[in-house]
Amino acid sequence: MTKQDSVIKLLLIEDSVEDAEQQISMLRNGGIAVRPARASNEAELEDQIAQQTPDLILVNLGAKSLQLGQVADSANRTGKDIAIIASAVAPNEEQIVNAFREGARAVALRSRPDHTQMIVKREFEALHTRRSVRRLESALRETERRCESLLDSSRDPIAYVHEGMHVRANKAYLEMFGYDEFEDIESMSILDMIAPDDADDFKTLLKKLSKGEKPPQKLNLKAQRGDGSTFDAVMEFAEASYEGEPCQQIIFRQQTANPELEKELDALRSKDLVTDLFNRQHLLLELDRAIAHAAGGRSDRALLLLEPDNFKQVLDTIGIGNTDLLLGDLANLMRRHLNEVDVAARFADHTFAVLLIDRDHESSKKVAETLRKAFEDRIFDIGKQSISVTMSIGGTLISEKNANAQAILGQANTTLRAAQNEGVNRINIFDPAAQDKAAEEKQRHWLKLVQDALANNGFVLFNQPIISLHGADGEFFEILLRMQGPKGEITPNFFLPIAEQHGLMPQIDRWVIAHAIKALVERERAGNKTTFFIKLTPQSLEDQTLLPWVAQQLKNARLRGDALVFEMPESKVVTNLKPARAFAHGLKQLHCGFALEQFGSGLNSFQLLKHIDVDYLKLDRSYMAELPKHKENQEKLKELCDQAHHAGKLTVAEFVEDAASMSILFSCGVNFVQGNFLQEPEKIIAHDVR
Repeated sequence: MTKQDSVIKLLLIEDSVEDAEQQISMLRNGGIAVRPARASNEAELEDQIAQQTPDLILVNLGAKSLQLGQVADSANRTGKDIAIIASAVAPNEEQIVNAFREGARAVALRSRPDHTQMIVKREFEALHTRRSVRRLESALRETERRCESLLDSSRDPIAYVHEGMHVRANKAYLEMFGYDEFEDIESMSILDMIAPDDADDFKTLLKKLSKGEKPPQKLNLKAQRGDGSTFDAVMEFAEASYEGEPCQQIIFRQQTANPELEKELDALRSKDLVTDLFNRQHLLLELDRAIAHAAGGRSDRALLLLEPDNFKQVLDTIGIGNTDLLLGDLANLMRRHLNEVDVAARFADHTFAVLLIDRDHESSKKVAETLRKAFEDRIFDIGKQSISVTMSIGGTLISEKNANAQAILGQANTTLRAAQNEGVNRINIFDPAAQDKAAEEKQRHWLKLVQDALANNGFVLFNQPIISLHGADGEFFEILLRMQGPKGEITPNFFLPIAEQHGLMPQIDRWVIAHAIKALVERERAGNKTTFFIKLTPQSLEDQTLLPWVAQQLKNARLRGDALVFEMPESKVVTNLKPARAFAHGLKQLHCGFALEQFGSGLNSFQLLKHIDVDYLKLDRSYMAELPKHKENQEKLKELCDQAHHAGKLTVAEFVEDAASMSILFSCGVNFVQGNFLQEPEKIIAHDVR
């Protein structure tokens, strides 16, 4: 889902603006990005649906001006897929039944913000899924059309058989059996294509297939043409579907006079010539069989991906001309530690894959460890060089939970990359059944990292320039937080949710403020007049000692107060209005600035400025996504800037993505701009603050 697609266009049916704002703030506090609109009568409803078709309509069942039935009728007349959610404080059984009868997809409890958030997320995801399904159905129809064309032009005789009857056959198949048109065999059983000598055995096979048993990959028999003549043939089976019905794809191949040649051709079709392992196509075919096996509730298959560590350096040592020799030796060593039923393949250039058969999670880990140790202990003689090659291994258990080829390959690749990122010569095996347990362990891990960072000065500050479009005096930067990790800095989206959940945000806020002040002092001493924008979290607003502490920090540093601007999202301020107003008032006494982030995302954002005094308005980032392509976003930004300037506020546009957006923002009257297009964040030199 793109950034633009993830913003929910929400239409609220509410009698009052205050009720609508409360619902918007509640959703944003749950991390849901919305582009809201409100309708309080039928004319407004028709106008909002016509102007900007909403994704979701949240209908207050207690609204007097518009009823749920009216809203549903208006939405249905558009012919668009719009999800309608009914909302009530404590709905009774009759209200719930009527809501569904009148067209609601769900009923949300207004008294439970978490329930409303879950319902909105679920319905938006369902809407996105329905849209995706429609796109996929369209793509599927196009793919089927192309497949039909390829099937007809294929030189292999191919037929599709359902319950023993032909449902499709290509021209090569018809020619092999001596028929002109498919209508000639449409009512015929596949049994009619089998010579009498093999008919009984084939009947037995058909009975097994009807019971759900798997067919053999190949079957040697005598086939019979329409004129009664027979020939030796090989039937190849594959599970398929035709027009939505499960069926068997059957390929008839006429046996050659030389069985050895036929055997060699089979090997060429399924083997990699360099390593003598199976090739990628064969592995994918076997993976499909393993997935079908897992869909029946079994979990005794696993897929491993193996890659030599530092392969480029290895090639520099042995020379690129010896690559095939090394790959062949790696394959031979790997093959020695596998069972005969396991499927080993060369999956990519220097990536190997192993499909383990009849092994649970623990057994699969043991095989992976055996392979890792075997490579670690082996010295390879390649040409005149003797080298050691370690192997990183990633994999996933195949079970009913992930019985999908794309998902399995994605999980195996992710675990392989994770093993490589953790260091060379490592194993990482994913078990879908252990996902919940792993999530809990991961949360404990992140909590410990945050606690250690607080205890040992383990955070890092970055700054990103906020550039004035009208020559404001001095330099302006936004302060961004990272956490030191074993592989570099970690972005806040990984650790801040854990810190917030465990009440650590006030401590982190103080760490950021103290280190930002220290950095400001250094810049001021160098003669640079600088202003830092510092994010503040709602938990810190409840801390009565924060403002006195900030005052003391400024005093100790002998720093002017207007060098600091504290910023909070508009939605957080709305739901914490009383403490936010008190905090903003205290900042004025210290001559510090206050900014509202994500401004303009509410129904009437400027109404908030009557209750709280701010200096800067950082415009909602959703307006910036592909700004040159969205005329309505440009008009909205111009309107917001005009109102802001009239109110004496300065505006900041974040997430500037391209040069075209810059000229648009300048013409809209934006005061400051910020974004990676202009300059990416840079690390601030660490200072020890006690």
